Amino acid sequence: MFIPLYDHNRRVHIPHPYVNLTIIGANVLIFLFYQGAGDQQAVGASSYSFGLIPAVFFDIRDLAPQLQMLPEWMSIVTYAFLHGGYMHLIGNMLFLWVFGDNVEDAMGHVRYLAFYLICAAAGGYAYAILDMNSEVPLVGASGAVSGVVAAYLMLHPRVKIWVLALGRIPLRLTANWLLGAWILYQVVNAFVVEGGQVAFVAHVGGLIAGAVLVVVFRRKGVRLFDRNIA
Repeated sequence: MFIPLYDHNRRVHIPHPYVNLTIIGANVLIFLFYQGAGDQQAVGASSYSFGLIPAVFFDIRDLAPQLQMLPEWMSIVTYAFLHGGYMHLIGNMLFLWVFGDNVEDAMGHVRYLAFYLICAAAGGYAYAILDMNSEVPLVGASGAVSGVVAAYLMLHPRVKIWVLALGRIPLRLTANWLLGAWILYQVVNAFVVEGGQVAFVAHVGGLIAGAVLVVVFRRKGVRLFDRNIA
């Protein structure tokens, strides 16, 4: 749909988004050094060891001992730090770079970290509960990033965002139109369009978690649906 570039939305409460930058750095380093920068064998092995496999998560199937690196329940979060390829990684990290710092600003460092991990878990659980017998591993930060998008939209719906539409046309649009359309796209693909390779249900799970948690996790005095235009 579009590639976010910049939002002209200054932080108020924190000088640097340390947690957001750390999450981005962790995802990049894991992809480059643990997943072999997209090497298919490394990506496949890591996806089964740390990705979320519904049948394994719900103890319906057992994971091969040589792939068992952590307790199964931890995959509800660890899957969100793996990616299937460069474009998968870059897309998620761009969204996190543009929108995550302002959400961290609104919540504070510790609460933002908790928020991010809970949104990742919510997205993973939505994916897993839909087909508990599935042995297809889920990887990617999209569920957590969707939570960040939902929180950003509820905090700053009128902020202007620079994007590349269709990957090449620069546009400056307000968040309510831009992110609203993006959210609608996720919901339609999750519940209307059949097939496809992206786990859109995980995106919807993250969106719902983000929309609920931002109400509770925001700093005292931070208003929802501000009227600032940047």
